Amino acid sequence: MTDTIDLMRQHRSVRKFTEEVIPDEKIREFIEAGIAASTWKNFQSYSVIVVKSAETKQAIYKAHNNSATKAVLGCSHFLVFVGDLNRAEIAVKMNGADFQPEGVESLLITSVDASLAAENVLLAAESEGYGGVIMGLLREKSVEISDILGLPDFTYPLFGIALGRPAKINPVKPRLPYEALVFNEKYQLQNEEVINAYDEVQAEFAGARREGSTWSSRIAEQWGKPENNSSTENLKEKKLWK
Repeated sequence: MTDTIDLMRQHRSVRKFTEEVIPDEKIREFIEAGIAASTWKNFQSYSVIVVKSAETKQAIYKAHNNSATKAVLGCSHFLVFVGDLNRAEIAVKMNGADFQPEGVESLLITSVDASLAAENVLLAAESEGYGGVIMGLLREKSVEISDILGLPDFTYPLFGIALGRPAKINPVKPRLPYEALVFNEKYQLQNEEVINAYDEVQAEFAGARREGSTWSSRIAEQWGKPENNSSTENLKEKKLWK
């Protein structure tokens, strides 16, 4: 196993950080590693907002008022990844065409581009002893986050990464077994046995921290009710959804 593969397999989310501030030149180095990721047709349909001021961190935290976003306050830098077709509008008009950004494909292009870059950023930071956590919870307050960060039309917040020097290293969280995720040639339907088995694995890993809930019950909390419409409303406001 190479050092790179070992690093990737040792990933864990870090939510508690020391007071150490990552040098700005390091943050740039990590982001430049992210920018090197694959991107659809080299369009690079995303942007990154680097947040390090206590004022902006506090505003992001207050928008959610949720303990799950507390890592924003304690991190060295909070990087917000933005799906971005603002540059695309300029390019389309420069070439005399009608700009038509609405639709699922545009959202997939921007989301995948940003996600690939973000994973590179986090791996780069981890390779130098830093840690972080990717926070998709931002989307539940898309309108507020857009206002805080001054996001223009044709842009929308996807997720953030809280980065810093870990104050606590958690064990590596067990994933679903290989056979439940990877299939040869054709998709293989799953059954409740797979879900129940992983519920037990997660319960053993979490211990008392997750008493009263299971992995599958948390999935039910996400997809067993109508979705939070903050992202949809923001996409409409930013002219990316009809």
